[in-house]
Amino acid sequence: MTTAMIVSLAALVLMIVMIMSNKFTLGVPPLVAICLLVLTGVSTIQDAFAGFINSNVIMIAGFLAIMAAVQKTSLMGKIKVTLAKLAEKGGFKAYVLLLIVVMLGASVLAGVTGYYVMILAIVATIPYSKKLPNSKLMMPLAFATGRGLIPIGVAFFMGLANSLLENAGIQPTITMAKFGIMVLVMSVGFLIWSLIAYKILPDHDVSEGANSKSVTPVETAAAPTEPTLPLWKEICTYVAFLVSVAGMMFAGKIGEAAYIIPGLATAFVCLIGVFNFKEVRNHLFSPLIIMTASVIGIANALSSSGLTALVGDAVAKTMGASMSPFVLILIFCLLISTSATLTGSSIGSLFIFAPIGVATAVSLGMNPLGIAAAMAVSAWGGGYMPIDGLPAMAFGMGKYKLSQFFLYTIPMYLFQIVALVIGALIAFPA
Repeated sequence: MTTAMIVSLAALVLMIVMIMSNKFTLGVPPLVAICLLVLTGVSTIQDAFAGFINSNVIMIAGFLAIMAAVQKTSLMGKIKVTLAKLAEKGGFKAYVLLLIVVMLGASVLAGVTGYYVMILAIVATIPYSKKLPNSKLMMPLAFATGRGLIPIGVAFFMGLANSLLENAGIQPTITMAKFGIMVLVMSVGFLIWSLIAYKILPDHDVSEGANSKSVTPVETAAAPTEPTLPLWKEICTYVAFLVSVAGMMFAGKIGEAAYIIPGLATAFVCLIGVFNFKEVRNHLFSPLIIMTASVIGIANALSSSGLTALVGDAVAKTMGASMSPFVLILIFCLLISTSATLTGSSIGSLFIFAPIGVATAVSLGMNPLGIAAAMAVSAWGGGYMPIDGLPAMAFGMGKYKLSQFFLYTIPMYLFQIVALVIGALIAFPA
């Protein structure tokens, strides 16, 4: 190994340790790492901070902001009322419809913290019923918030996948249509398991107000918590969102202008007062965006030093030329998702292992688009441990025993990871 490889590896390890310590803000560890790479001469400033002018990062930042604007519309309230009405009916059919409604909402809002918090809060207010115990709803609906049935809100993950390919020097980019097909197959895999799991999910009361019969779920759901936007502003917000999605779907034909369409849409909704400039700034320059931009600089250093290719070749030789694309993608998806689950850092885990996965696929002569797309999604496809965020909230609010939690989450994890790999091979044949 060369000196540049050793320094790059040391910066990577430092970033991992800082992330796992949970003592630093999300974007700080990779920023420290890329600064050290510049100080040691391994990277130039242009290479280290290239992520901050990366077209995919710019697109992701704008799209996250426009998604935040959608959260201010009456859409969330309508979802809330619909869920409560379905829960009142009870039975397996209501369970299926609830899953589908939440997954339809996830088509736009997957990955948005406010969405899964809202769903968990709704389930917690649903009184216990033997026809449809609320304990059978908490976990499935919580995880359904990240599984869109009509995947149009996938720009963030697609942008990460394209960044992985760009860093590896691969020009062909992933289109939203094909990426959506892959995500749809994964979501169907999740749905199939959740339907199977209905009979094994526990039967107990998780509601916060189980002793109170004076307020129905519908009344609770229908109660407004904040003023809604005027109708014309809501319509403008929906149009801005749809324009952003359309621009990204036809990026191949539009060219570089497509990457700034979400940003322009965000500026538009800011001008009409959907949210103020401070809110826009907080979304465009959130710790998540800083993290995403910074880790690209680390990936650049690993690639330019030759370390990524070295490890990729070694892994390819170990696996052998006869390794099937399915097994290769599955191994790296399991590795990344497990690392993200245990460390709590999805982006960090992705940019640590994904470049090696892409390099391995190239070394074996396989199409790298499928593995890049699958790995980008798998970083958020774990959740089988009640450690952090959504899994921890579902576990605690659902009042589950650990054995009950694992009985649902571990098969769910395996179902959706296998479905994700199948979807990747359908959308991007090896």
